Amino acid sequence: MSSTGFTRRVAIAAMSAFALLAGGARQNTLAQSRPAIRNVQVDVAPLRANVGDPTASWVERELPGELAQALAGRTTPRGRALVVRIDYVTLGAKKESWAQDNISGVAMTGGVAWPVRAITRYQSSAEDQAMVQESNHQRVTQLVQALAYWIARDF
Repeated sequence: MSSTGFTRRVAIAAMSAFALLAGGARQNTLAQSRPAIRNVQVDVAPLRANVGDPTASWVERELPGELAQALAGRTTPRGRALVVRIDYVTLGAKKESWAQDNISGVAMTGGVAWPVRAITRYQSSAEDQAMVQESNHQRVTQLVQALAYWIARDF
């Protein structure tokens, strides 16, 4: 083997190792730059005014747990409070057995507020017509899970 080939392989290996280390350091920096959370509060008063119950009750009951699960490992007594206000839930009309559902509101922490939104697609079945409330609850649950995922990912 020529020394040029060997040197080239060593240089490629060193560059690859550097790239892996730099990528890992970037992930650690991103993870450390995310603020710690002390507690999560969910406000559904605007949602209750807009669409009423049981939708507002479902979100009020399910979103805190989903957020706690999505933010696991980032909670600490010295963290910031996270307040999520939900303004709207829209269960879309079915088109060719599919519907697009939306949930939107505002997340606030440390005096900063930003809009949050999640969209899910729901495939209806023949049973949905007989069990409307159960299928709507399932659709709201899917929206809440999606919203919690995006808040934890983007926050």
